[in-house]
Amino acid sequence: MIKNRIKKLRNLIKINNLDAYIIPKNDENFSEYSFPNRLKTISGFSGSAGFAIVLSNINYLFVDGRYTTQAKIESGKNFKILEIPYTYPFQVLGKKKLNIGFDPNLFTDSTLKRYFNKYSNLVAVKKNLIDKIYLEKKYKIKNYFFHLDSKVTGETTQSKIKRLNKILKGQRVDNLFISAPENVAWLLNLRGSDNPNSPIPNSKLIVSKKKIILFSDLNKIQNVKKLKVYKKINFEKYTQFSSSLNKLQGKNFCIDGNTCSLNYKSLIKSKFKIIKNVDPCYELKAIKNKTELNNTKKAHIYDGIALTKFLYWMKNKKTNDLSELSAEKKLENFRKKNKNFLYPSFNTIAGTGSNGAIIHYRANKKTNRKIKKNDIFLCDSGGQYKFGTTDVTRTICFTNQNKKIKNIFTRVLKGHIAVAITNLKKINKGYLIDKRARKSLREINLDYGHGTGHGVGFFLNVHEGPQSISKYNKVKIKEGMILSNEPGYYKENKFGIRIENLVYVAKEGSNLFFKNLTFAPIDIDLINFKLLNKIEKKYLTSYHSEIYSKISKYLSSNEKKWIQKLI
Repeated sequence: MIKNRIKKLRNLIKINNLDAYIIPKNDENFSEYSFPNRLKTISGFSGSAGFAIVLSNINYLFVDGRYTTQAKIESGKNFKILEIPYTYPFQVLGKKKLNIGFDPNLFTDSTLKRYFNKYSNLVAVKKNLIDKIYLEKKYKIKNYFFHLDSKVTGETTQSKIKRLNKILKGQRVDNLFISAPENVAWLLNLRGSDNPNSPIPNSKLIVSKKKIILFSDLNKIQNVKKLKVYKKINFEKYTQFSSSLNKLQGKNFCIDGNTCSLNYKSLIKSKFKIIKNVDPCYELKAIKNKTELNNTKKAHIYDGIALTKFLYWMKNKKTNDLSELSAEKKLENFRKKNKNFLYPSFNTIAGTGSNGAIIHYRANKKTNRKIKKNDIFLCDSGGQYKFGTTDVTRTICFTNQNKKIKNIFTRVLKGHIAVAITNLKKINKGYLIDKRARKSLREINLDYGHGTGHGVGFFLNVHEGPQSISKYNKVKIKEGMILSNEPGYYKENKFGIRIENLVYVAKEGSNLFFKNLTFAPIDIDLINFKLLNKIEKKYLTSYHSEIYSKISKYLSSNEKKWIQKLI
């Protein structure tokens, strides 16, 4: 099937007088939950990030460190797998002036410049070539966009718009194009069902001095447009974007360099001067207010109860026929017992043995493995609750493991604790905290191919910027931000280890520090306590004590006894 599609694409490449064609993972909304998933259509790769280049005699698939193993398994037969940022397309393609086609609705100007430099002749192709080969059937969206009350969000839409306008005025920006649906959702306290794991309302927004225009599927806004809070908003179809630009006043625009497609940028540039490329909503959204934090804490208590019950059940399971898929289903059933749980915040990663080494593994009927007694089992999961988003990873064992695995798990734990106890007054940039997380593993020449942490939204995307704990992120970590803390280690074809909590940035006096949001036990059966120092041991005891104090009243007597033994 894949080979046949590649053959058809190469024929279209030839017909369009091209030498190659680029296929990104993202759709027009630049979401990790793209629809249609054109990259999977042409390559079979199901990861959340990456892009492919198909030429007449060779195909390349570029992914980051999270997906190298997965890409080899899913696409290695037909594509050469290359890792970003260590290899870029312009390095592989050389200085030949190739005519490379692309869909201008799916790429930003900055992405094309970064990946292809000045060597290739990039040709915009209006009709997407993958859509000509195969077009996924559009799934029906039953639910409309809906509004969140300020009791949930902690701030009214009018207040957020007022704050945003103050920033735009200070920057002398006449008009702002918000092309990231998550930023539209935050600003308007709007949510929807356009993504399978995030309450995102696919939409775009123009904010100007005198008007606000929301571009979306008009069928989905039938309920919200009647609300008083949206009385001053103009609702338009995407096709009305160009005509709407003609009616705007002012001389300049601010766009979002991360999600404003080349197509939209060209339309804006034809009528206005673009003076800024950073949407201020990213940072405004990243700093959570007290209500958002309190609601998120509440969601994590509910989630912690489900996770603790699941982990206890897994550690004490009597049956030998448990599989990755049945474990995934069991965990979701524990979460579903809470009436505020809506759905998973991403596809659960439940990998046992060698599958645990695939960083963003997803079990299916073909790959599903039975969980054996000698395996270590990695489970990365999260929930969307009515007032919060969770994300947590635990790695557990079912029998005594060898010293090598225990030592590696312990070093991952040391990195996790190093992040958790960071003095953010002194170390407040993601790349510096990332070094702390990797230090213990690097002492024995080990590392992991992903960032240590990502920002997390409030009842929004589980992955959110601009903050992250990663090798290259220099965004200042500020009070109110939520991030993940998830160092790991992966031995290909053998096992995977990851320990992840969500944390938020708290402040007491002049001190700035991380506080845990996640409360779920860490498997002490995988720890070599001789490798932990006094501070780390104290942290672990304190963490399990806090779990007990927060959720013990919701646990059975046996579950309580299990937690007490960890303290």
